[in-house]
Amino acid sequence: MAVVPAATALPGVASGAALAVPGVAALDPRLTRRLAAAAAPARPDATPRRVPPEAAVRADRAPDGTGWHIEVRCVLSGGRRALDVARDVHDRVAAATAAHLTALGAVEPVTVEVVVTRVAGRPEAA
Repeated sequence: MAVVPAATALPGVASGAALAVPGVAALDPRLTRRLAAAAAPARPDATPRRVPPEAAVRADRAPDGTGWHIEVRCVLSGGRRALDVARDVHDRVAAATAAHLTALGAVEPVTVEVVVTRVAGRPEAA
């Protein structure tokens, strides 16, 4: 198995692929990332901190070390069935991350999990 020096780029590759899917309004960062951004010291220029889309993607080595597990947290825009959008996100992220790893000379299996956190325009559950 090849060592992947740019494995930290996987969240960026996955987020770009997910955001390109019609029906994806945004990516929803994990709560821990949002809390970390909120707790960071205030910047002197007082510009609001923007959480990058990569914060909504988690890329971990598979437990047995034979590949990658990617989790993508999506906010959908509504006009398409959530299942169809989630399948498209899954397929595009899997293809993009596999191509990225292959380009690095690390042909490894990739599993993708898509979590739909909400549909924009619908009220959130209390």
